[in-house]
Order: sequence, then structure tokens, then C-alpha cells
Amino acid sequence: MRNLLFLFFFCLAQAVFAQDLISNRQREIVFKSVHVIPMDQERVLENQTVVVKDGRITALGADGKVKYGKNAQVIDAKGKYLTPGWAEIHAHVPPIDDIEPMKDVLILYLANGITTIRGMLGHPKHLELRSKINSGEILGPHFYASGPSFSGQTVKTPEQGAKMVRDQKAAGYDFLKLHPGLTKETFPAIAKTAKEVGIPFAGHVSFNVGAWMAIDAGYSSIDHLDSFMEAITPGSDTLVEQETGLFGAWIGYRADPARIPKLVNGLREKNIRVVPTEALAERWLSPLPAEQFAKAPEMKYMKAEEVRNWTNTKNNYNNNPNFSPEKAQKYIDMRRKILLACQKGGVDILLGSDAPQVFNVPGFSIHHEMRYLVDAGLTPYETLRTGTVNVAKYFNKPDSGTIKTGNVSDLVLLSGNPLNDIGQTQNIEGVMIGTNWLSKAYIQKELKKLEKQ
Repeated sequence: MRNLLFLFFFCLAQAVFAQDLISNRQREIVFKSVHVIPMDQERVLENQTVVVKDGRITALGADGKVKYGKNAQVIDAKGKYLTPGWAEIHAHVPPIDDIEPMKDVLILYLANGITTIRGMLGHPKHLELRSKINSGEILGPHFYASGPSFSGQTVKTPEQGAKMVRDQKAAGYDFLKLHPGLTKETFPAIAKTAKEVGIPFAGHVSFNVGAWMAIDAGYSSIDHLDSFMEAITPGSDTLVEQETGLFGAWIGYRADPARIPKLVNGLREKNIRVVPTEALAERWLSPLPAEQFAKAPEMKYMKAEEVRNWTNTKNNYNNNPNFSPEKAQKYIDMRRKILLACQKGGVDILLGSDAPQVFNVPGFSIHHEMRYLVDAGLTPYETLRTGTVNVAKYFNKPDSGTIKTGNVSDLVLLSGNPLNDIGQTQNIEGVMIGTNWLSKAYIQKELKKLEKQ
């Protein structure tokens, strides 16, 4: 009898778990009575039925008008909101030989509704990771992989830079990651070869390259607003790199907003996307103290040593002789002006926060990023577009970024409407990635396993 009871409760537990994580290509998953935010325009389709099968949206319509099979898994989504999954376009996955720790980071992204990531510090093992995600062997967001970065340390000559480009293209990386330290000799060789072999390049803009050379070269995306502050600050061309600070933090207080339109026009004309990583700037380079961020609830997913390192980094910035709260706030305000001008001027902004970096925990930092974009003057709808519609356009995926029949089923179920309050993106009831439904219970269970403090 005891064995029978054990078997019964074991089977019951397995059945409950199956409801938490549903993964079946042949079985329909149905969101019933859900409010859909399709993202094709700023609107809500109320009380809809959405049917998903084999990684695609197979039906969408008013409740009672949509048919589905009797064996479908029905999710009662009454009063909830369904939106396309978001992207983290400046993500980091551990650049190491062991694939296991990478899985933890992938879960942090998925748990926060992020269904696409662009890895910004590459490693050969990432090619294997990408393959296993694509095959379904590993659960994770769609993964675009860069190779090891191009920097002043890795590229000493134009010839070396050109060879590195060809090697990474041959290896199968999706794009090239550029870091600081490139010169007016090495950068053109990298850009020219990248165009020749057909691989995009993105990331930092080296100080000796500058915004205008970067724009002319055709960056796929410029991240961090790197070099923008120098481009709009009078006299910056007479300074050395140490005098301008990280992302122009020491000179932003005297930048000239009248120069922003020229910068925006250059970006738009060359179709260069901007990945702000505003969460990184507003947490690291703001006038606020480290304690403002170090005690945030999501820090429990990082090792205590990592949080201490971040705290020290922030304190070092705040204690620098060049720092003052007033200048730091003016710098942040100027970044916000640039972002709003990009949005109004037709420059595509892509959602990216740079995690894990100073007080940016993977996944969680994207919600901060969206809040900072709204603080800069973007509407919630415009902000949501940066992680959905704009990303689909960037990766040339017309079947992604919006909710409609035939599109991929990368979805997030929310308890509230993010068009009214961008903070509602944090109230996740479940995530759909391809054929996998991750319920709130499953997400909470997985997050609990990842707590390090």
C-alpha cells in the first residue's frame, strides 16, 4: 500500500511539473481569453484566443471564434496580456570552455521574458551552445554569437585584423565584436574585410576611431552611445582618452545639444542601429551611491564577490577627482537627450543593457533598461518596439517581433498592461519560447535554484 501511495504521489508530482514546463511539438497550447498586444501598432486586442503549435502561432481570434483540438493544453489567461518576447542585444554568456554555467545565464534571460540574445563577448564554445539551443537540446533564447573581440590587445596590425575577420567568418560566427583600442590603421582593415566577406561588426567605438569614422564604416550597431558624447562636445578633439572618461562621462556636462541633430542624421542615413545600454550608464555613471543598487533583490543571483566588485567599481567612479553629482547628472541628462533625438529622428534603437555588468543582472537588467528608455522620453510602446519589432527588422526575421498567425511563438504573458505602465514587464505569468511553455511556477522554481546569496 505504501508503495502504491508513493507511486500515486510521484505521478501526481510529475503531472504538475508537466503543467509547469510544457514542451511538445505536436500538442497545441492555447491562451484563452487573453488580451493581445500585437505590436503591429499601439493597440490591445481584447479577449482573444491564441493557438500555438510546433513553434508557430497557428490561430488568433476572438474568444469562441477559434477552433483547437480536444487534447490541447489550455492556459486560462483571462485578464492577462500577451506580448512578443523581448531581446537583449548586448548580452554576455560566459566565454569559457564549460557549457554548464552558460545554461544558468540562459535561464535568467528566459525567466525575464527575453527570447533572443546577441552575445557580445564570444568564445568558440558559443558555437556549440548556439547549435544545441537551435536543436532543442538546451533550453535558451535564440542566440546570435560573436567571436572573440577585436581590441588593441588582440589586433596589433591591419593584416592581423583582416585575418581575424576571415577566420571568424569561416568559423561561423554571426558577427564581430569590437572593443576599445583599435586605431586609424587597424580599424579600416577590419571594416573593409568584414564588408568583403559579409559579416557585420558591432560594439564599442575606439577613441582613435571616433563616431564619424565609425558611421562612415557602417557599423551594424553602435553600443553604449560610445563616442557620441565626444562627437557633440566642443574641443573634445584636443583631449586624450583619459580626459574624456568612459563613454565620455567626464565631458558630458559640457556637451552641446545643438550638435545632436547632425549625429542623428548621420546614424539614420547610414542605417546604423543604436544599443543604448542605458541601464549600465544610469547605474554605474550616475550620481547615485552604490548602495542604491547593491541591495536590489536580483543581486541574489550573483555571487557576493561579484556584487562587491561592482560596488567597488561604482565607488571608484564616484570617488574620482573628475566626478561631481551635478556633472554626473548632466551627463545622464545628455544621454537621455541623445536617445530621444534618435527615436524622433528615425534611428532604430535596439534593446540592450549589457549584463552581467555593473549592477546589471542578466534578464532583470532589461526591465531597468526599458524603464530608463521611458525616462528618456520614449513612450512604453516605442520602448517595447526596441526589443521586438526593431530587433526582428535588424535580424531580417519578418516572422518575429509581432503577434500574428504564422509568426514564431516567442511570447510573454503578463498580469498587467505594459502600454500603460512599462513596469508591468516585470509581472511575468509565463514565457513561451518556440515549443516550450514556461509557467510562472516553473520560472520561480528555476530561479530558486540559481540563488547564490
